[in-house]
Amino acid sequence: MNYLFLDNGFEEIEAITTVDLLRRANIELTTVSITGNPMVLGAHNVAVEADGLIEDIDFSDATMLILPGGATHLDHCAALCDLLVKHNEENKLIAAICAAPSVLGKLGILKGKQATCYPGFEQYLGESYVGGLVVESKNIITAKGPGLSSDFAFCLIEKLASSEIADQVYDAAQY
Repeated sequence: MNYLFLDNGFEEIEAITTVDLLRRANIELTTVSITGNPMVLGAHNVAVEADGLIEDIDFSDATMLILPGGATHLDHCAALCDLLVKHNEENKLIAAICAAPSVLGKLGILKGKQATCYPGFEQYLGESYVGGLVVESKNIITAKGPGLSSDFAFCLIEKLASSEIADQVYDAAQY
């Protein structure tokens, strides 16, 4: 199972595009609220009902953890931070876009890896920052920002399924 985490202020295009394209590829994905409430309000006042709450989910089956940007307080959720660190220690896949790679940088998850992020958040990535649009490095996938939401999602589909399935979704979406 794959999990995408939502906090109030999340960047809607990054979260919804990723959810939509992964589900079109028949990749199991659960949206998770870290707010204590299943209703989460995006940065542009789009309300989304998450599939579950972080405190109610057993993540032992997690393949990939996904962080959309916009919500810059993801690192204030101790349960999420602990999960990210453990997942990284197990060399499992973690993906983050826009400002969200800063959370990985703050947690030390990017040490020895390369990453990109939204302009202005480079300081949190330290020596890991290499720029770029979508960057894959070991078990980490990062993307620069909202305009790359589809590219980010197609990269995740390739990792979780195959390039053939990514191509099929790509064609069907008329991308």
